[in-house]
Parts: sequence; C-alpha cells; structure tokens
Amino acid sequence: MRLSRHAAGNDVFWALNNEALPPGFTLAILLGMRRNDMLEVLAAVPRAAAPQSALLPPVETGYEVWACGVTYLRSRVERESESTVADVYAKVYEAARPEIFFKATGGRVVGHGDQIRIRKDSDWNVPEPELTLVINRYGEIVGYTAGNDVSSRSIEGENPLYLPQAKTYDGSCALGASIHLAGEEDLADLPIDLIIRRAGADVFRGEARTSQMKRTFGELAAYLYRETSFPIGTFAMTGTGIVPAAPFTLERGDEVEITVGAVTLINSVA
Repeated sequence: MRLSRHAAGNDVFWALNNEALPPGFTLAILLGMRRNDMLEVLAAVPRAAAPQSALLPPVETGYEVWACGVTYLRSRVERESESTVADVYAKVYEAARPEIFFKATGGRVVGHGDQIRIRKDSDWNVPEPELTLVINRYGEIVGYTAGNDVSSRSIEGENPLYLPQAKTYDGSCALGASIHLAGEEDLADLPIDLIIRRAGADVFRGEARTSQMKRTFGELAAYLYRETSFPIGTFAMTGTGIVPAAPFTLERGDEVEITVGAVTLINSVA
C-alpha cells in the first residue's frame, strides 16, 4: 500500500494507492495507532476517485525528521577523508550507540519535484540518498520513503561540531514521492540508486543495498525513541551508502534522482 499527500485548490488530502481518503484524514491519526490496527483501518476506510492535484511532501507540518550517520562503510570512509578529525567517524561506526541528529521540521521538508538547495557559504555539497523510516508513536516501523539528506562536506569536514550547519538549513531535506507501507522485515535488502544529471547528461550514478548497513533499522528506531517521545510518530533517515567522491560537488541546475525500493524522489538543485 502506498500513501501520498496532495493539494487540490485550497484542500489538502491524503491518498491510498492513488484513491482519495476521507476529508480530515491525517498521517497523525494513522501513526497514533499500533501497526496492525493501522493496516486494518486502511483496509476498511472508504476511498474515492482522487481529483486533479499537485503532489506534496508526504509529511505534515507538526512532524520532525531525524537522521542517522555512519551506518554504511562507504559513509565512514568518505567522512573520514573529508575531516581533520577522521577517527571520530571510525569510533562511531564501531560503537554500540549510533550517530543520530535532528534534520528538519515537517514544514521545511521539500517534496518530489521541488527544489533542494546547496549552501552559499559552502563549495563542496553532495546529495545523500537514504531509506527514510516512517515510525509510529510506539516506535514501530510502519513504512518507508526515499530521502535526500543534502549535506555540505566542506563545513562538516572543517569541524565535526559544525554538523548542524552542514546538515540542517533551508532546502536540505527532501522526502517522497510517497510512503510505502512496510515492516522492518521488508526492508532488509532494498536497492538504493542515485543519478545526478547536469545539462541533460548523467554526471554520477551510484547504487547500494540496505543489506550493506552496519546497523539494523530496528536498532536505529530504538535508539531514537530511547529518551525521546514522538506522540504523532516521526521520520528517520538511516544513512547513506552512496557518496560521490571528491572533488564532485552539486551545482545549481543539477537534477538528483533517488530511488529506494519502490519509491522515487526527483529534485532540481537551487
């Protein structure tokens, strides 16, 4: 089952498999339920033909998006290469506790077809394609979407304490195009693909699989929820196994296409 969020005139609605759900339906209602109850409700809820509409990010304003880092060996290697304090990343890759940081509020997330941004004060910027977990209030994984954790490698490389500036700014977080409902058991070996196009030509292609992760999705969700409550659920980016090698950097006008399992996210760069 696939959930998507749409705007038709002044109305915003959710759709299940491209059929409109009833007015007043929100993601918060679903993620306030246990996973099994959520699936039963979705199977029974009445649906109607969806009107012509524009696609919105599959996240509501009140949500938070968090992110995890150094969960793939590739990410560890690239972050070590850019940093003046390389052993920080080796230590967190081997540690019991994962790296988890705040990425964006729901209102700052851009969706499929929208523009992501690179910072004006950075000369080395990359997309980071990531499977993004959708987690209910009880810490249960109920689905996933495609995410782009746009990052400034030059800023974080200067000092790891600059990570919030390298990772969290306007246009740095993209999600979409939809939420694919699935449990953790369905996510163990999904393909992740990245294509970057410039002036109509491919300038980078990369691929990874979630089976290459150092950590499990359940482990990441458990650490995120360990001392933090999410009454309406949350979204969690799970790290990247694809990082364009130096000296590649995004440029204005590039197109970034990310496919995670059954979900594709395309954005242009501003």
